[in-house]
Amino acid sequence: MPTKSFEIIEGSPSSHVVLHVPHASRIIPSEVRTTLLLTDNELENELDEMTDTSTEILAQQASELAEVRPWVFQNLLSRLVIHPERFPDAREIMNQIGMGVVYHRTSQGLKLREDDEERDNSLIKDYFEPYSRSLENLVQSLLSTMGRVTIVDVHSYRINEHPNGVNKGLRRPDICLGTDAFHTPEWLDGAAFRAFETAGSVIRNEPYKGTYIPLAFYEKNSDVTSVMMENREDNLAGDLFDKSVLALVQLINEIEAQGNATSN
Repeated sequence: MPTKSFEIIEGSPSSHVVLHVPHASRIIPSEVRTTLLLTDNELENELDEMTDTSTEILAQQASELAEVRPWVFQNLLSRLVIHPERFPDAREIMNQIGMGVVYHRTSQGLKLREDDEERDNSLIKDYFEPYSRSLENLVQSLLSTMGRVTIVDVHSYRINEHPNGVNKGLRRPDICLGTDAFHTPEWLDGAAFRAFETAGSVIRNEPYKGTYIPLAFYEKNSDVTSVMMENREDNLAGDLFDKSVLALVQLINEIEAQGNATSN
């Protein structure tokens, strides 16, 4: 049986918010590790580069401090197993550099896996599809009871850009605010910007753009909204970490207030 790839931490029945934490884990199941071409030292270095620093702690602490406790959907495995937020088809731009749903290249451009379509399909079936389906089910359940759901996509990123990337030469602010034209309404964009600027400099969609929406709702249901919080890693240390926690709490509280005002 495949290793369980996700955890749902229950929020308040009256919450409109799901905190999505996709890249906090360094865990790679043994059956997946045997397919990776890196030495143990190389793999540790790659995990250092690709694991989102302290984002699970950020989500946990913000959840505990929020006026209404949000739901948390957390990936329990490394993104080197599968990347849960990629398109599983030709729409995915990161396929161009070998970093689609199943990574074939590292952040440095090294070969991570041999080409093997059958193995990739198995990883998608065993890990990507159950993850996506469970997150879709959670969002649908909250939609049915609350009418609106907002996903806050919680990430961190490195100070220096990776050699293997598609976003070269862009600015790297304290916090990158990722938005989507369909799923990030003006009120959510404004709420996120106001909250995040209390923790440092904020730039929209630079160096990373967009935010996660389960495919079942993508560009189909505007009652599912989303925004991404990308913290530069040095912004998640010491007092700066506390500021990021409080910024996320502020955003959660404002989303809940908006949801309650809309439903009344």
